[in-house]
Amino acid sequence: MKPQLSLPLIAPLLRRFFLERLVRQRNATRATLAAYRDAFRLFLRFAERQLRHPAASLGLEQFDKPLVLAFLDHLEQARGNAVRSRNARLAVMRSFARFLSLEEPTAATAAQRILAIPRKRHHSPLLGFLSRAEVQAVLDAPDASTWSGQRDRALFLTLYNTGARISEALSLQIKDVRLERAPHVTLRGKGRKDRTVPLWSSTVRTLTAWTHTRADSPGDPLFPNRIGSQLSRSGAANRLALAVRTASLRCPSLRGRHVSLHTLRHTTAMHLLQSGTDTAVIALWLGHTSPTTTHVYLEADLAMKERALARVAPPKTRSMRFRPSDDVLAFVDRL
Repeated sequence: MKPQLSLPLIAPLLRRFFLERLVRQRNATRATLAAYRDAFRLFLRFAERQLRHPAASLGLEQFDKPLVLAFLDHLEQARGNAVRSRNARLAVMRSFARFLSLEEPTAATAAQRILAIPRKRHHSPLLGFLSRAEVQAVLDAPDASTWSGQRDRALFLTLYNTGARISEALSLQIKDVRLERAPHVTLRGKGRKDRTVPLWSSTVRTLTAWTHTRADSPGDPLFPNRIGSQLSRSGAANRLALAVRTASLRCPSLRGRHVSLHTLRHTTAMHLLQSGTDTAVIALWLGHTSPTTTHVYLEADLAMKERALARVAPPKTRSMRFRPSDDVLAFVDRL
């Protein structure tokens, strides 16, 4: 009987996956590396509890389909993650499994089983967005007499003007904004794709007042925290939640509403659509790879659907009352 060969440890292969595959070969962005890092951080800690082994001693034979499925269930049931988050973590596990199938042939069978795990289907709710009055209330909420209030107002107005992802807005540097002739902002989007978005005169005035209060260099963050570093996503979310609570005092429709940073991006797209802007232009504005991604906003605009329905003449039908026959009555009586 041939002795069973033990598979190598996960740790050295995981290092090669990050340093060789993601960094050297794919030249992955910092955002991609952070997403993969967070996924494996959660997975390895779960594996330690599940298998009662330290992460450094986990063998490759333990990286299998049952463990990955248990991890995905843990994300949904214990951590309360949405299906979208579950699928994003699965994509990371499958990427590592694909790497293993090429680099470690002895793990090819287990890797194929992991690759066969399907993405979980989920319900896609209609996109939430704010009315113009609600947006104005949120923009007016920050206290302009304070340093943080001026920053928050400039950040929220920039998000609404540009429709930027929060990661794009927070990574802006002072040099990325041109406020003189033909004012615009240069955003660095997904896939290293840059785009320029024009600025309203109100945005120019707000950003001008905000930048003039600071003596920073062109390479400094446009929206810093108190210590001068880039404002974090969680910090921006907390500031928006505070602004929404303040705005709800004068705008009752905001009470009880969940308004996220991404809601401002959806709001920009919906207001552009309602103003008659072509979806192809909106796709360029938002940095969508394909205009088909922008079609979800058509689904959310009930007013536009109502206007389209009003242009179509309804068919001429005569309302008739149903009168059941005696046989139907007899059948119902016997039930």
